[in-house]
Amino acid sequence: MREITLRNQIGEQYEILDGLKNGDEIVTNGTFTIDAAAQLQGKKSMMNKKGGKTTTGHESHLTKEITEIKENKRLKVSSKFQLQLKGVFNNYIKLKDALVKDDSNNAVAEAKNISQSLSKVDMKLLKDEKAHTKWMSFQKEIKASSLSISNTSDIKIQRNYFIHLSKYLIQTIEIFGIQEKVYSQFCPMANTDKGAFWLSTEEKIRNPYFGNAMLSCGSVEQIIE
Repeated sequence: MREITLRNQIGEQYEILDGLKNGDEIVTNGTFTIDAAAQLQGKKSMMNKKGGKTTTGHESHLTKEITEIKENKRLKVSSKFQLQLKGVFNNYIKLKDALVKDDSNNAVAEAKNISQSLSKVDMKLLKDEKAHTKWMSFQKEIKASSLSISNTSDIKIQRNYFIHLSKYLIQTIEIFGIQEKVYSQFCPMANTDKGAFWLSTEEKIRNPYFGNAMLSCGSVEQIIE
């Protein structure tokens, strides 16, 4: 957010004295959504010019989404299973990076790699019935969304399926673990302002739902270890 100084009104336009320079882009649609995102991150906004935490009306929704993820309890599984699951996660990260770069072609390739690494996970390593049942459910959802991403070159559609993929992979890693620190991150503007999560190996925000358009929009909501 940036303050600008206006001068005279000429019809429906205003003369700008200060605050903008050549090449700056002005948002004409979705300004209140962007303002809400700034408030969530404690940045300066129209409603909170000094910055710092405030309320936006989205908190109940965010709390519900975050709580749903945090409710998953870790199950004890073999390190071999975790290593195989990490292979799926590594391909997921490459897919996420492709979406960050607005690279739909590479996203197709990495989605196919997720399906391949998924087929290498040996469910027989899960001796506990509860763990076996959970994995069967998650595997089905991860496979379906990965295949859907690999079957389209439309990056908007890919990102929609990525929401579903991320939701179930987050739960999978929450429950089984991969012996690695993973960051669960959230963008309040994704999914038509409903918000959406994704996973990352680093704390720095690189938004896969908007790419270069809003690369740093989002926040870390949970660290999974």
